[in-house]
Amino acid sequence: MVEEYDKLVRDEIPEIIEADGGRAQTHVAGEDEYADRLAAKLAEETAEYRETRDPRELADVLEVVHALRELSGLTAEELDEMRSEKAERRGRFDERIVLERVEE
Repeated sequence: MVEEYDKLVRDEIPEIIEADGGRAQTHVAGEDEYADRLAAKLAEETAEYRETRDPRELADVLEVVHALRELSGLTAEELDEMRSEKAERRGRFDERIVLERVEE
């Protein structure tokens, strides 16, 4: 039996598959492909969280965010500063405000 995935996986997944008796066919993504696959992985992990509301999925989302941050050449501190600056200008989500419509 062969299962097709064609997606970015965590570094240890091929070894885990082989330890379970499978054979993983892989390749290492170049920089452009890696950026595209990270973006797709972010969507995948976000969708999984939306579906399950499992906090472990948030950990997966965060792992992808950190990989994207590193790819962008940002430190964790720089990304957190960007987040803080945006929160200062536009607020956070503490008040649970839902925008229904804007009339002009």
